[in-house]
Amino acid sequence: MGETILLVDDEEGIRKVLGISLKDRGYEVLTAGGGEEALRLFRKERPPIVLTDIKMPGMDGIDLLQRIKEERPETEVIMITGHGDMKLAIESLKANATDFVTKPINDDVLGIALKRAGESMRLRRKLREYTENLEGLVEEKTKKLMEAERLAVVGQTVAAIAHAIKNITGGLTGGAFVLEKGLELKNEKYLCQGWDMVKGNVSKIKGLAMDLLNYAKEREPDYQLCDPNRLIQEVYDLMLPHARENGVTLHIELDRGLPEIWLDPEGIHRCLLNLVTNAIDACNDISCSETGRAVFLRSSKGKNCAVEYQVADKGCGMDKETRGKIFQRFFSTKGSQGTGLGLMITKKIVDEHNGDIGCESRRGKGTKFFIRLPSNEQASGSGKTP
Repeated sequence: MGETILLVDDEEGIRKVLGISLKDRGYEVLTAGGGEEALRLFRKERPPIVLTDIKMPGMDGIDLLQRIKEERPETEVIMITGHGDMKLAIESLKANATDFVTKPINDDVLGIALKRAGESMRLRRKLREYTENLEGLVEEKTKKLMEAERLAVVGQTVAAIAHAIKNITGGLTGGAFVLEKGLELKNEKYLCQGWDMVKGNVSKIKGLAMDLLNYAKEREPDYQLCDPNRLIQEVYDLMLPHARENGVTLHIELDRGLPEIWLDPEGIHRCLLNLVTNAIDACNDISCSETGRAVFLRSSKGKNCAVEYQVADKGCGMDKETRGKIFQRFFSTKGSQGTGLGLMITKKIVDEHNGDIGCESRRGKGTKFFIRLPSNEQASGSGKTP
């Protein structure tokens, strides 16, 4: 049995004659004597083709066409018109009828209209199959691409971690060698030097492990109402002895008019600490002059933000290519001395605050990092505050 056709006409004789003709063509035929009955039967059986008279009492063919197209736009609807109903026929085509035939119905003309409807259905099915296959292909290719990217990232991550561990183990090996020599020669100076090397590299391992854990850990900022100057002052006080040991002058300039804001004090403290540590290291670069060994910490009311922190140095600076990589995974300007995790973590924390981080730098002219934080007033009612 072929496709199902719903035949709608208020004249029983026409229904019988057309029904026989359609069955001879291999169609399964449903019949209805009016628009209301046809709509009920259509909703129940969902036939793909409807052949309906235009002029009928009650719901006419145009109304039936519009209702069918609203519910199932893909249904092929062929209209039956009289010779004087050309205006209605054109109106039905505007309402997305597939075709129309005129009474008395010519069998060949009806065959052409039915063939056109069948071709339209076949094209629609092919398009649907093609679309489904295409969607499946896109999904499959996307999965493969994402897996390849994931493996590439894993590979880069493993390589970077392995490189950092290799540098640290090299330092440990060197420290152990100096210790052994100190024991062998009973040389206290070698013993102290070797022990300091071992302790320093153990500290590096601990720092690497903590940085990896902090970067991988998903967390929401623990918002607290804080004086933004307190955090940068704490970092200044903490890093002042380290700066002096390295011959770097540390300056601080605070905007005393800043109000308290909602932020995660532990997270922002870590960000500022990372930036100040990097700035001091930049001042120790061999290309840095004695006059450039200075780091500046600043706080101010930024434009369109609650607070702007700045950490600036007069160190070696960075070229454009280096600036474009500083927030990438495991990129470091410190060679074997860096893991490339510090700025990654800093950016992650700032992003968690919906803030902004960036830098301005020129080779040989120093570097300025800024962190801009929004007010985050919504955090006060979020249940994340103490």
